[in-house]
Amino acid sequence: MSLASYRLQGQPQQKIRPAHLDRAAVVYVRQSSRQQVLEHTESTRLQYALAGRAVALGWARSQVVVIDDDLGVSAATADSRKGFARLVTEVTMGRVGVVLGIEMSRLARTGRDWHQLLGAVLPVRRAARRSRRCL
Repeated sequence: MSLASYRLQGQPQQKIRPAHLDRAAVVYVRQSSRQQVLEHTESTRLQYALAGRAVALGWARSQVVVIDDDLGVSAATADSRKGFARLVTEVTMGRVGVVLGIEMSRLARTGRDWHQLLGAVLPVRRAARRSRRCL
């Protein structure tokens, strides 16, 4: 079964709201080394296929952004990962409705990386809640 055709059986998709669909769906693609990129082509293919999953969940193809700047880049430090920095910036700016990845370990390896990303998400969520109350 392809990722694009996968559906949660018996599960309503209520977690995806119009406010999410108004923002980009970001697919984060990463392999730790050039060697892994060459040897683990199936993993790379599955990661790119998540763009189709975002479309299946309701995002327009034009709203799906694939960040693959970190293919072949070690996650030893987030500082060396330009794609991760770009992702954090997009989330911080409130432009992201969902982040898709095959394994979240591809996204952030250290507690510091997770704190950086989550620290960007929480203020955006709080601001969205405040703006809904003002309406």
